[in-house]
Amino acid sequence: MEKTAKIYVAGHRGMVGSAIVRKLQSEGYTNLLLRTHSELDLLNQVAVREFFIKEKPDYVFLAAAKVGGIIANSRHLADFMYENMVMQMNVIHEAWKNGCKKLMFLGSSCIYPKFAPQPMPESCLLTSSLEETNEAYALAKISGLKYCEYLNRQYGTDYISVMPTNLYGPNDNYHPEHSHVLPALIRRFHEAKMSGIKEVTCWGTGKPLREFLYVDDLADACVFLMNHYSGNETVNVGTGKELSIKELTELVAEVIGYEGEIKWDATRPDGTPRKLLDVTKLKNLGWEYKTELKEGIKLAYRDFLESPMRAER
Repeated sequence: MEKTAKIYVAGHRGMVGSAIVRKLQSEGYTNLLLRTHSELDLLNQVAVREFFIKEKPDYVFLAAAKVGGIIANSRHLADFMYENMVMQMNVIHEAWKNGCKKLMFLGSSCIYPKFAPQPMPESCLLTSSLEETNEAYALAKISGLKYCEYLNRQYGTDYISVMPTNLYGPNDNYHPEHSHVLPALIRRFHEAKMSGIKEVTCWGTGKPLREFLYVDDLADACVFLMNHYSGNETVNVGTGKELSIKELTELVAEVIGYEGEIKWDATRPDGTPRKLLDVTKLKNLGWEYKTELKEGIKLAYRDFLESPMRAER
C-alpha cells in the first residue's frame, strides 16, 4: 500500500477497526477514509454505493460486523445473519464495482467446524457442521470470504480474507450479556472486587480450550498481510497457544486482584470444546504475535478502567 493511498477502514470505531487505524497511522499512512455509523450506514445499499462512487478508495479493511458472545448469538440468530451478510456484501460488492485495488475481509475462527482437527488449518473450512451457538454468525462470515474468493476467481480481484482467533484489548465490548468471555470476565471480577462479593459463578465447566490474541497484534498482522499476501485461501491469525477457560478465569482474577471463590455452573453451555488455530501459514510468511496473554490482560484492564462507557456497551 502506498503511504498516500486512499484507505477505507469500515468499522473504525470498533475494537478491530480502531486498532487497524492506530497501526496505519503509526506506519505513516496519511489518507484514511473513516465514517461513523451515522455518516454511513453499511446496511443501506444506496448509501454504500454513493460513498464508493464518490471516494473510490484504493484499499479497504472490512472490520465492520455485528458481534457478541454466546448469549447474544443464540438469542439473535436472524439479526446476526442478516446484518453481517448485508453489511459485508454491500462493501465488498461496491469495492469491486469501483475499482478497489485490494480488500481485506475480517472473519472469525468460529467459521471452522465444531469438531475440526486441532489446531485448525485453513483447509478444514466447510468439512463438517458448525457450532450451533454461533452458526448464524459463522454462516454470514463464510459467505463473505467466499464472495471475495469468487470475485478473485471470476474477475481477477485481489481480495483476501483473514480469520483471527479470539480477540481482546482496547475498545472492547464489556456489556454484561453481549460481550465475549475475556472482557466479560474483566468486568465481572472488577465489579465483584469493588463490591466485596465473596464468590463469582462462571458459565460452563471451565474445561474448553481457547486461544486469545491482543487486538493490536491483529492490526499489525492485517497491515503486514495487506502488503505481503495475495490468495484465495483465508489466513489464520493467532498465537498458536491455548489455555482452558478455567485457567483464563484464574489469570483474569489474578490481574484484577480478585481474591474470592470462583464457582462453575455446569448447566450453562460450554460452546466449542477446543478452538486453536494453525498459524503455520502466517509464520511462514514472516509474522508472529508479540503480546503475551498476561501482559495483554493488564493492558485491557487499564482500558476498561479508563472507559467511561464500559458499563453500557
